[in-house]
Amino acid sequence: MDKQEYKRQLKVLQVQLIQLQQWVASTGQKVAVIFEGRDAAGKGGAIRVISEKLNPRIVRIVALGKPSDKERQQWYFQRYVEHLPGAGEIVLFDRSWYNRAGVEKVMNFCTEEEHKEFLRACPEFERMLIRSGIRLVKYWFSVSSGVQEQRFVERLENPLKRWKFSDMDLVSRSRWREYSQARNQMFEHTDTDDSPWYVVDGDHDKKARLNCISHLLSLVPYKDVSFPEVELPQMDDKHRDIPLPEKVQRIPEVF
Repeated sequence: MDKQEYKRQLKVLQVQLIQLQQWVASTGQKVAVIFEGRDAAGKGGAIRVISEKLNPRIVRIVALGKPSDKERQQWYFQRYVEHLPGAGEIVLFDRSWYNRAGVEKVMNFCTEEEHKEFLRACPEFERMLIRSGIRLVKYWFSVSSGVQEQRFVERLENPLKRWKFSDMDLVSRSRWREYSQARNQMFEHTDTDDSPWYVVDGDHDKKARLNCISHLLSLVPYKDVSFPEVELPQMDDKHRDIPLPEKVQRIPEVF
């Protein structure tokens, strides 16, 4: 997609995202959006363009690290519950409780029994969330093996992206088939009428972002919320600024 056309389409969608944000905040809605998928499939880029023009007090990104020893002893879903949206909030989960169905399953970070229990309990957990008033949306970002390889090479060669590459990325390449099997098993158990999965083709990153945002907007019945009329006060002498104290340091003007 042409870069200028992408920016034009993205701006239109981001204006609608602002309307969605204002509607959620004004009506007390609770929206949770899960982003899962292959490594380098474009989850992070989609989350970035969704959130970059929005109010971080209303739209939060949750990207949890490894569970602590205490969290490993808790009910599996417990560490995620505290990050769920409250009234008037949207939460974007950069990976979620579905870690157990993916990386934990493939890497043997959980037992077979724990994995089976997750597949059994997850639909029940999500139905509870939905009954509580949370709008739950689940996206799986797919990417072909060839495109993933190109993106991994770029991460390794680009100093601005090198931090994105991890040892787990190497494993995901060597266990491609196992991840596919785990994904399909996850879909079989958790793609329900109450909480379906939506697959995003991530091979073309710009199109994937636009398609994901457009689809998300179509799922939530938001309405335009008008901002109040505001008249800026006229500045006069009493509003004139007071100089800074002389000892306060200013940063050097390098540019």
